[in-house]
Amino acid sequence: MDLIIKDSQYFKFCFYGFLKNLRFFDAFFILFLVEKGLSYTEIGVLYAIREIFTNIFEIPSGIIADTYGRKKALIGSFISYIISFYVFYLSNNFWLFMLAFVLFGIGDAFRTGTHKGMIMDYLKFNNWENQKINYYGHTRSWSQKGSAISSLIAGLIVFYNGSYQYIFLYSIIPYLLNLLLIASYPKELNQSFLQKRYDSKTGIGVTFKSLFTIIKQPNVLKIINTSAVHSAYLKSIKDYIQPLMVNLALLIPFMLSFEVEKKNGVIIGVIYFFIYLATSKASKLSSRIAAKNKNTISYTTLILGFVFGILSGVFYIYNLWGLSLIAFVGIFIVENIRKPILTGFVSDNVPNEILTSVISAQSLLRTIVTAILAFVFGVIADNFGIGASFVIVSVFLVFSSVLINNSLKSKK
Repeated sequence: MDLIIKDSQYFKFCFYGFLKNLRFFDAFFILFLVEKGLSYTEIGVLYAIREIFTNIFEIPSGIIADTYGRKKALIGSFISYIISFYVFYLSNNFWLFMLAFVLFGIGDAFRTGTHKGMIMDYLKFNNWENQKINYYGHTRSWSQKGSAISSLIAGLIVFYNGSYQYIFLYSIIPYLLNLLLIASYPKELNQSFLQKRYDSKTGIGVTFKSLFTIIKQPNVLKIINTSAVHSAYLKSIKDYIQPLMVNLALLIPFMLSFEVEKKNGVIIGVIYFFIYLATSKASKLSSRIAAKNKNTISYTTLILGFVFGILSGVFYIYNLWGLSLIAFVGIFIVENIRKPILTGFVSDNVPNEILTSVISAQSLLRTIVTAILAFVFGVIADNFGIGASFVIVSVFLVFSSVLINNSLKSKK
C-alpha cells in the first residue's frame, strides 16, 4: 500500500469531515422529536420530506457545482444547514419541524458528492489517482472521529442543560468554522479541470450529456445501486438506535441520583463515542479489505448489513438490548467499510469533470430509497414496535437484493 502524502490540503480535507460531523443533535435526534410529542409515523413522514427535497435538488445541485463552482455549492449548503439548526431550536410543532427538515434536505443536496468530487480532482491534479480508496478512507475516518467527539460533547450539553433542544444551537458553531474552511480551499478545486474549458452555458449542456451517457453503463449503474441502497438503509434507521440505548441505559447502575435525561445524555454520548471510534477504524481498513475481495465486496457487504439489521431487530423484540446494540453497530461498520471502496469504484469508472454529477445521481437514488424506507419504518414501528420494524424492513431488503443481483447476472 502506497503512503499518503499529508500536505496542508490533506489536513483541510480531514478537518472538513471532522467539523461536518460535529452535529451534536445526531446522538439524540429521535429522542428530541419524541420528546416534542411526535409519533414514529410523523417522524417517518418528516424524514421522507427531507429526502424528497434532497431528491428534488440532488442532480441539479451536482450539475451546478460542476458548472459554476464546487466551493460556492458547499458554502450554500452550510448556510442552509445553519438556518435549519436554528429553526430546529425554535420548533415546537409539526409544521415548523417540516420547514427545518426541508432546509436540512436542501443542505444535504448541495453537499452530497461535491466534496468527494473535490478530493478526487485533487488526487488527479497530483497524479495520486491510485490512492483513491486509501486517501478517501483516511479522510472519512476523521469524519467518524468527529462523530465520536460530537457524541461526548452532546452528552455533556444534555447533562448540563437537562434538555435536548440546546444541542442545535451549539451545532451552528462548527458549521460556521467549516464554512470558513471551505472558503480557504485553493481555486483549482472550485471546478474540475476539463470543465474549465467550457463557459457556463456550454458547460451545463456538456455535463448533462456526459452524465446520462456514463450512468447508462451497466458497471457504473450496478455500483451506484449497491452503494445507494445500503446507505439509504442506514440513513433511514440509524436514529432508532437511540430508544435502544435508553433501554440499555436504564439497566446500568450508574448516576442513579441524577435525572433520567441527564443520565441518558452521558451514557448515550459515551456509547456513540465508542461506536464512531470503531467506524473510524473501519474506514481506514477499507482499502486493505477491497484489495482482497474487490469482485464481490459490494454485494456481500450489502447482504451482511441487512443481516445485522435482522439480528438487531430479533434481539430487540426479546429485550436483549446489549446484543441488539452490537448487531446494530455492525450495520455502521459495514457502511464505513463500503463507503470509501464504492466511492473509489465510481471514480475509477467516471470522468472527473462529471464526478460530482454522477455521485449526485447516486445520492438521488439513495434519497428515493431513504424516503420510502423512513416512512415504512415509522409506520411499522408505531403499529408493531421498533424491533419488528427492523426485522420486516431488513428481510424485505435481503430478498429484493438477491433478486436484483440474480437478474443482473442473468443479463450478462
